[in-house]
Amino acid sequence: MTAHDIWAPLRAELDRWQVAGKTARFWLRDDDASEPTPALDKLIGLTADAGTPLTLAVIPAHAGAALAARLTDEAHVLVVLHGWSHTNYARYDEKKQELGAHRAPDVVLGELKDGISVLQRLFGSKFVLMLVPPWNRINGELLARLPALGLNVLSVYGPAMAASPIRLLNTHVDIMNWHGERGGRPHDELVADIVAALQARFDDDAEPIGILTHHLVHDATAWAFLSNLLTETNAHAAVTWKSAAALTEA
Repeated sequence: MTAHDIWAPLRAELDRWQVAGKTARFWLRDDDASEPTPALDKLIGLTADAGTPLTLAVIPAHAGAALAARLTDEAHVLVVLHGWSHTNYARYDEKKQELGAHRAPDVVLGELKDGISVLQRLFGSKFVLMLVPPWNRINGELLARLPALGLNVLSVYGPAMAASPIRLLNTHVDIMNWHGERGGRPHDELVADIVAALQARFDDDAEPIGILTHHLVHDATAWAFLSNLLTETNAHAAVTWKSAAALTEA
């Protein structure tokens, strides 16, 4: 199968949206930013060239003036809170978590409060009050207390829970394979996931489609997919890429 053929199902589904007068909303979240790197430069350049808003989940304990300076002139980049230090407190037989039930809630919330202060100081108006838990996991008992910190939006991975006590702006398609060789996932598999997400939203598109990336671990396969995705979607009239700010203010 050629690279051209791989994208045909996506174009066909988007054509269906266009005929119906519908516009599919996408947003892009990239996790684990803390400092300027060549990989971050590549991500920023790729999204800037495509005119695509980028939401960076930044680890406040490791972020500093260097990252703030790098993002100053990048109007398309926004920053959100990625836990505090991206430290795993789970037991060896559990899935990794920083914001789990392994520590007292007041301790966890205190760190998040500190993280908000750090990101507000470093990034000013670029900072959006949204929490992205490391490893996309959080103790459910904390959710009702997040608004007291100003965090009214949570972003994890997967379909939004109907009964969530806090507003969700989730991601749904992770371009990385976190098992086995740990590279970018096969392009045809990712296209199929995006088409499925579009089909699920054809009659009710209240939840935008979130694409999840991790610039620090991208291989050539991952970079190629992201580049091709931006090219394919930005060329289609039935797609609009939204910023986290636009989606959380709506």
